[in-house]
Amino acid sequence: FKIDWKNNPPHQPKFTGVKEFINYDLAELRNYIDWTPFFHTWELRGKYPNILTDENMGVEATKLFNDANTMLDDIIRENWIQAKAVIGIWPANTVNEDDIEIYTDESRTKVLHTQFGMRQQLKKTEGAVNECVSDFVAPKETGIADHVGGFVVTAGLGIEKKLAEFEADHNDYKSILLKALADRFAEAFAERMHERLRQEFWGYETAPLSKDELIAEKYKGIRPAPGYPANPDHTEKPGLFKILDATAKTETTLTDSMAMMPASSVSGWYFAHPESHYFGVGKITEEQLASLAKRKGMDVEVMRRWLSPNLEG
Repeated sequence: FKIDWKNNPPHQPKFTGVKEFINYDLAELRNYIDWTPFFHTWELRGKYPNILTDENMGVEATKLFNDANTMLDDIIRENWIQAKAVIGIWPANTVNEDDIEIYTDESRTKVLHTQFGMRQQLKKTEGAVNECVSDFVAPKETGIADHVGGFVVTAGLGIEKKLAEFEADHNDYKSILLKALADRFAEAFAERMHERLRQEFWGYETAPLSKDELIAEKYKGIRPAPGYPANPDHTEKPGLFKILDATAKTETTLTDSMAMMPASSVSGWYFAHPESHYFGVGKITEEQLASLAKRKGMDVEVMRRWLSPNLEG
């Protein structure tokens, strides 16, 4: 996979730097909720809205859906939780094939951060190539000015107070329901901020997409999260948080295990090129493990623990 950068240059963003969003409108985010994963939380394995009329699960799913929407009304009206986000777009270019240099400004003389990538090492059919997210950013040697973005969103601020109330009432059902809805809000927030990035802040997508098209990922560009298939290295999160100043701006923190707190939070990178797409790195060899550890300046055994699910054998 190689982008013809000369004939297919990257779209230039409307701004570079960092933007923060405080106390985002939950009523707006409600419209972006994907309900299918919500039902999966309750072991109801059907697709919304069909699940509501399913002959086996329909009655239970409909009751749950109604309870959820009643609680959503209360959450929004009484401000049970707060949503905050920070997004960034920075000048960037790929170096050494697998890594992305992120620069402080358009002079591209000072490196703000390096995002380290992992490349597929699967045996593929002839003509197919092993991919890395760095493939979606123009190589430095092309002289083409490219960019990369990042984000952290949370919809879990203030949730502890309400959860404590439900706990005092021994109301496990409402507690689980609120946690599930906060998770849906966080994913909806990630969806909405990506839409605004594409249409307003980067401006490379002009046609609005329907909710079904958003859920089906019909948009241009991708927003892969560190720790997920396209870049499975969770230790990439602290660098993303640092250049966004995410903890100060969103009150979201990282635990020692790289989990985000509040739990109802989402983070990731933005890649804008229309040929960028989701994929899975899969299994890697000891050679790539050693290379990655060396490039990151980390101990190989520490890196091994983080990437054990991706190691062969």
